[in-house]
Parts: sequence; structure tokens; C-alpha cells
Amino acid sequence: MTQSFQKVHALTGMKDVLPDASAPWEQLEQTVRTWLASYGYRNMRTPVLEYTRLFARGIGEVTDIVEKEMYSFTDALSDEALTMRPEFTAGMVRATIEHNMLYDRAHRVYAMGPVFRREKPQRGRYRQFHQIDVEALGFAGPDIDAELIVMLNRLWAILGLPDIRLELNSLGQADERAAHRSALIQYLEQHRDVLDGEATRRMHTNPLRVLDSKNPAMQDMANNAPPLFDFLGEASRAHFDGVCHRLDDAGIAYRMNPRLVRGLDYYNLTVFEWVTDRLGAQGTVCGGGRYDGLIDLLGGKPAPAVGFAIGMERLLDLCDQAGESSAQAECQVYMIHQSDDAQRRACRVAEQLRDEGLRVIVHAGSGSFKSQFKRADASGAAVAVILGADELSSGTASIKWLRAQSLETRVQQETIPLERLVTELKLKV
Repeated sequence: MTQSFQKVHALTGMKDVLPDASAPWEQLEQTVRTWLASYGYRNMRTPVLEYTRLFARGIGEVTDIVEKEMYSFTDALSDEALTMRPEFTAGMVRATIEHNMLYDRAHRVYAMGPVFRREKPQRGRYRQFHQIDVEALGFAGPDIDAELIVMLNRLWAILGLPDIRLELNSLGQADERAAHRSALIQYLEQHRDVLDGEATRRMHTNPLRVLDSKNPAMQDMANNAPPLFDFLGEASRAHFDGVCHRLDDAGIAYRMNPRLVRGLDYYNLTVFEWVTDRLGAQGTVCGGGRYDGLIDLLGGKPAPAVGFAIGMERLLDLCDQAGESSAQAECQVYMIHQSDDAQRRACRVAEQLRDEGLRVIVHAGSGSFKSQFKRADASGAAVAVILGADELSSGTASIKWLRAQSLETRVQQETIPLERLVTELKLKV
């Protein structure tokens, strides 16, 4: 007796995107590619799987991602620790170093795809989620920091997304952060009684992240902590002022947020987030900043860099709320037929229509006219083309407009000579 097979379902936090839901993804991806190309950014693709030590070194060993969230395993062949990428930047920098990309010039690059984090699934954040990652590699000035922010402001406008606010901070340089770190640890020691367990653990390893705590009992303490901005030197302040002046020139409003630190260790100078109140607790739509030390840290020749990442699921959620997402019809033209000869003729006509850029489905198999019309309507097609015995004998095709918007200036059904069908549909669909 054959043992029954236990039905398999998707892993928790890893979602299927079915055909009816994929159109908004495709539309967003195409919009993003066009938007990035308008600023000279080119696509770059890196592996999903990298050595674990790349992320431990690049992201920081005492970050939440490395400590708790990475999907890691030991490869049986190499005995190496490997990790599914939890973010793009470390892998993009690794590829930049490996292929000596900055030998002769700086690069503007981007990537889109899945990333993986082992955390509790929540709105807009799953265990497999997707990011748009943009990196400007080899550029040192505040002009590029501002360019990225101006770009994002344009994207929100293209997508018709209101109520996304910009928050800015500067993390300065390593020596400035070191001076602030000492003062911050001393301050936290004085307020140990209000620190929760996580903050106590981080107090000496990553004290900046203590200020980013969402624990309500710690908010007053965090608000009164010595701000890093007070420890910035003249050059760091000038860089930040340069960013702000350019944002003022572009008419982009922003809020200075001294507690904005981001969750990764590699940032310096400018950091920023675009936030909204329309996604519940997960209000960050996009985050990024400058990471001038990462290329050197990962073994490359020192070079500046700045970038950002956008969560695609969150962006799609916002587009859906704004009414900017819509399902795409399966086709524009649905070919209905009622004999083997008619189906063969329909296939030839369909290829001619596709030559003109139309999306066409030829009904597969047989079926009554009623069942085929039902399927044509369900496809979302604007028009059904009917090839029956009468049409074949007279060298014509009957066309029936199926969508309300197609009927405003047209009769519902008409007959057209086959030799004119492609031309007529190209003009009208």
C-alpha cells in the first residue's frame, strides 16, 4: 500500500506571488529601472549565497542581523560557513573589490531581488523579502549624498505616494564616534536602572543602538543622551551642511533626527531614512547613508561609497493604499474558434498581431462559443476575435468588444475582412 504524501506548504514568512498578484511587482520593477536609468545607474547582480564572514565583517558582529537573523549553514563540501544574503551592500562591495571595478572610475549601480532574515514575520517584512538596492561607489562629496535623496523624492512623486517624510543625521568619522562613544557609555552607566536587558547587553558593544530602542520606558533617557552631532569636527559638519544646502535647493523638507543611527555598523557621515505613518510599526520605507570605510574593511583599496535600500513589499503596500497598483489583463486579444481549421488560422493571425506588439491568447483545445467567451472575459482581454465556420468561408473575422471602456466609441460587435484585421486591431486596441 502506497504511503500517503504529506502536503507541502510554503515556509513561514516566505510568500508565493501568484499570477494575479504579480502585475504590480512587474510594474514597480519596470518603473524603478526607468527611474534609475534616468540618473545613470546600471544593474549589477551578485549571488544570493556568500561566505558568512563577509557579512560578519561588513555588517558588524554585534548587530541584530549577524547575531540573530542570518540564515547560515556549513557547506558539506568545503566545510565553509555560508549565509543567504541578509542585505545587498556587503556583496556589492565584495564584487567591486574582486573585479577591481574602481580601478579607473567611480560607478553608479543597483540591484533588485530577495534577501533573507530569520525574524518574526510582520507587515512589510518577511523572512524572504525583496529590496531595491542602490550604490554610488567611489564618490566622496555631499553632492552624491544629496543626489540619492533627490532621486528618492522623485520616485515617490512618480509612484504618487504622499506622506513620506525625510529624516537626516550625521554619524561623523571614526574618531568622532569614538569620542562620543566614551561619553555615551558613561551616560548609560549613570542610567543603568532604566536599561532593559538588550540595552544593558549592548551598552559596551554597540551603545549607539541603545538610543534606537523602541522601549517606551527608555525614551526619556535616550532623548537626553549626549548627541553625536555635538562631537562632529569641522569637516564632518561641512559635509552635512553641503547635503542640507542641496536639499534646500531642491525644495525637499527634512527633519534632523539625532537618534537616527541605522542598524548596520558600516555607516559614517550622512545617514537618512524616509518614513511614513501608513505602514503601522514598520514605518521605514527606505534607509541608507555613507559607508566610506567598508571597501577598505573588506580588503579593497580605500574608497568612498554611499547607498540606500528600499523594501519592495512595503513600497507595494503604499502603492496599493494610494490606488497606484492594478492587475494587468492576461492579454489584449482573445482568439475564439470552432474547428481545427479555424484554430490553425487563429494561430497564424495571432502571430501577426504579436508582430505588432499586441498580447494575444488563442483558446487552447475546443469548447462551445459560450465557454470560450466566458474564458475570454475572465482573461481581461479588451476584444474577442471569433473565427467560426461562417467567418472562414467568407474570409472575415467577427470581433466583440468586451470591456466597458472599449465600448464608449464603438459598436459592441462587428465583422472585419481578415486582411484588415491586424491593421484594425492595432489601431483600436
